Amino acid sequence: MTPTERRQELLEILSRRRHDTYDNLAREFNVSKMTIRRDVAVLMCSYPVETVHGGRHGCVKVADWFVLGYRSTVRKTLTHPQMELLRKLREQLAGDDLDTLNSILIQFAP
Repeated sequence: MTPTERRQELLEILSRRRHDTYDNLAREFNVSKMTIRRDVAVLMCSYPVETVHGGRHGCVKVADWFVLGYRSTVRKTLTHPQMELLRKLREQLAGDDLDTLNSILIQFAP
C-alpha cells in the first residue's frame, strides 16, 4: 500500500469511526505510530482532521460536520496488479463485456 492509498483509507476509516487512537491505527495499518502521525499531518492540510492530546495515547478525529461523500475529492484507484489482471482478462472479452471492462479501467485506473 502506498502512502497515498494509506492516507485515503485512513480518512475513510476516520469518517466512519469519527475518531481513533494513534496506537490502534498504527496496528491496523501495520505501520509505526510516527507514520500515522505524519499521515495525519498531511491530511490536516486538506481535511478537517484534528488531534486531541491527553490520556495515554491521544487520538485523531474528524470534525463533527465532515462527511466523506461519494463526490469527495478522494478517489479510489486500482493497484498495479489489479490493472494488469484486468488487462489480461480484456484479451479474452468482446462486445459489451469488453466495453464494460474498458469503462472500469478508464474510471478507476490511476
